Parts: sequence; structure tokens; C-alpha cells
Amino acid sequence: MAATIESPISVFLADDRIKAIIEKHCPGMTSDPRLKMAMGMTLKQIMPLSQGRITMSNIEAISEDLAKL
Repeated sequence: MAATIESPISVFLADDRIKAIIEKHCPGMTSDPRLKMAMGMTLKQIMPLSQGRITMSNIEAISEDLAKL
């Protein structure tokens, strides 16, 4: 099953290719220790908690890159 924007963060962090996509669009996100608390959440769910580091534009760009995998 392919990862999508609706996949939980835990799916993203389990795949180095997806981690690279996340880092490309949201630098430093995958190494943020607070991310461990959001493993069952989607990017859209953590967007309001990100203090502006994750935007709808980031999510759309990540979605486009995920579709290419």
C-alpha cells in the first residue's frame, strides 16, 4: 500500500524515501523529538501544532512527491 497524505507519521518515518521527501519540504521535521507524540496523526492533523512550519503548500508538495514513488 502506497503512502499518502492521509497516512500517519509513523508510516512516513518508517521509509527513508518518504523521510527525505518530508525533509525536503519541512526541514528538520523528522528529527524533531516532539514528532514521537504524533506518530498516529497525519500531516494535516499536526499542521495546527507546527507553529507555521507545516503549511498547506508543504502538504500539497509532499503529496505530489509521494505520488511519484
